Amino acid sequence: SRRANRVVGYAAGLLTLTPFDKWQRSHAEHHATAGDLDRRGAGDVWTLTVSEYLAAPRRTRLFYRVFRNPFVMLGLGPGLLFVLGNRWPPSGGTSRERFSVHFTNVGIAAALVVAHLTIGLPTFLLIEMPTLVLAATAGVWLFYVQHQFEDAYWARRPAWQPVQAALEGSSYYKLPLVLQWITGNIGLHHVHHVQPRIPFYNLPRCQAAVPAFRDVPPLTLRRSLQSLRLRLVDESRQRMVGWAELKAELRANRADRAGGRRAGA
Repeated sequence: SRRANRVVGYAAGLLTLTPFDKWQRSHAEHHATAGDLDRRGAGDVWTLTVSEYLAAPRRTRLFYRVFRNPFVMLGLGPGLLFVLGNRWPPSGGTSRERFSVHFTNVGIAAALVVAHLTIGLPTFLLIEMPTLVLAATAGVWLFYVQHQFEDAYWARRPAWQPVQAALEGSSYYKLPLVLQWITGNIGLHHVHHVQPRIPFYNLPRCQAAVPAFRDVPPLTLRRSLQSLRLRLVDESRQRMVGWAELKAELRANRADRAGGRRAGA
């Protein structure tokens, strides 16, 4: 039931330091805008297009390069997001979202008090923090690779299509069976984005039953590591590119312009 879902969501939120209602809205917005270049910023990874990056101020470009560095995005970022970012209500959030943030914060504070009175705060943090950081990093990695791969679908309105974005902008992350079980079939992310109401335990059955789901090419564990080099959306080539490809393209453009000037002279 919806009530039972909320109870479990709030309880899980205490364990993951994630306010349920705040996350629920952010995740719903993510589903409604995935792959939409005109509606980025809701529950997704900060992603610029090539033209946006080149037109941005130098400070913004530097900050973006630091942010997209894997050591920052997957090392520092996840811990900061779950420990600090989730402690604040969203700007313009509903009363329910604000309550979920405060409820989770009070629950965390209560857990810290109990830990202090029992095993001691240093011992608790020595156990909790490595576990939290590892889980947060794994979660952010899964979220990243589900939408940040070379031929991921990105489009602007009115060309953006939600079903196409779900099938072509969400990866079929084909994990080994043990990892697929541990992650609750979340690798079948394209199926989840087409219909979020499908229980995760039914995602494999749905994929097997629908040809459009089966036809999505898999992203293997080895190939997924290549996604770490991707930084920008190249709208002209309709794919994601890295810094090396951007530099090569800029050099080629400069060479073409120089050749054109010499020919004109």
